[in-house]
Amino acid sequence: MRPGDRFGVQRPRPFARPDPRAYAWEDLQVPDAPFEIRPARDEDRMPLAVLFAAVAEERDGIATEPPVDVEARAASWTLDGTLVAVAGAEVIGSLHLEPSRFGFGELGMAVAREWRGRGVGSALLAAAIAWARERGLHKLSLSVFTHNAAAIALYRKFGFVDEGVRVKHYRRASGELWDALDMGLLL
Repeated sequence: MRPGDRFGVQRPRPFARPDPRAYAWEDLQVPDAPFEIRPARDEDRMPLAVLFAAVAEERDGIATEPPVDVEARAASWTLDGTLVAVAGAEVIGSLHLEPSRFGFGELGMAVAREWRGRGVGSALLAAAIAWARERGLHKLSLSVFTHNAAAIALYRKFGFVDEGVRVKHYRRASGELWDALDMGLLL
């Protein structure tokens, strides 16, 4: 044990922080992809809200269920920390990363149904990880429904680990109670 360690608990060892420039998310565009990843802009508010409402309509991927007030959602959307996947002029995916004052970031992601399985989620997640590292965050956290196998596989592919299950955490409009898996990634 090192000096200062008590009761067998070891303090985290210091490590060399990677050069943030090595992770510039602008450099993480997928070659030959039919979409691009970029920070959200003011003109993306309505398309982001429409995408959010469409994913909510599916009732199984995000906690929000319909109806979604698209106008109110667009007006309240926080653009700082939001990345979008855009194909042509259409917003086909979004990822919002909310940094905390404690150095970690909570993330939430939505991808249009017809674009799932085509690398959009991977590109958004890679860009968000780079964005978080550039800002000095030490960890990313998220919650995902335990039945969302595709999302869980994507997060695990990027190194997220299971941190616990919140049993019967979300009450759905149907009255069902759904579990959520908390996952984290140390940066």
